[in-house]
Amino acid sequence: MSVRIEKPDKHIVVITIDRPEVRNAVDKATARQLADAFRDFDHDPELRVAILTGAGGRFCAGADLKAILANTEVTQSDATSNALDPDMSKDGPMGPTRMFLSKPVIAAISGHAVAGGMELALWADLRVIDDTSVFGIFCRTKGRGYPSRLPKLIGYSAAMDLTLTGRPVYADEAMKLNLANYRAPKNATALEEAIKLAHLLASHPQHCMRNDRAAMLDRQAEMEALKREFDHGLKTLQSGEFRSAVGRFLGKL
Repeated sequence: MSVRIEKPDKHIVVITIDRPEVRNAVDKATARQLADAFRDFDHDPELRVAILTGAGGRFCAGADLKAILANTEVTQSDATSNALDPDMSKDGPMGPTRMFLSKPVIAAISGHAVAGGMELALWADLRVIDDTSVFGIFCRTKGRGYPSRLPKLIGYSAAMDLTLTGRPVYADEAMKLNLANYRAPKNATALEEAIKLAHLLASHPQHCMRNDRAAMLDRQAEMEALKREFDHGLKTLQSGEFRSAVGRFLGKL
């Protein structure tokens, strides 16, 4: 299994991407396991908060590019099978990022949260970082990008900068941009700080907290943004530019 599940408390679950040998890159099997883990969390009446993190001091390097190139060329049938349906019930390439859960998720980010890994981090309700954390739309150089949730979190201008340049964002700037909510103190990890935060959220009256959270979410607008992201991303994939750029990148490894 490439996803590890632990419960430090009866109300808290830690879901860890456990593929450190590939910087926790997500292939199809890992995406499925992540989606299943978050479905189980949402359906478990005992669990109140989930934490998403990565093994080995890295959050997630995005999609497993070698696994992508091992597949056949993208076809219209592939696109149809991977399309968004009206209730967002189909899983995305990174697993849970099309889900609308009823309970909060915290991303505990040590190391790189880049490309699809940044997409996972942005999907979470809250992001906790430490001194090692790095964000970035690094897939920019491979012909794929645009996390649709980014403008809402940090504003149009900053989001456009990160989207067009693909530059790295380190811990100090991540806090200034409000890309992260909390930063672990020196000599502490993002996961340690996230567990403390999860205990706080789990201690609150749950119906009130979840209803307030739901009131803040604009599901319809987010669905439309995800659909735009998918449609434009599909055009990129079908252009052949993505596969050739990924091939050049992997050839340098």
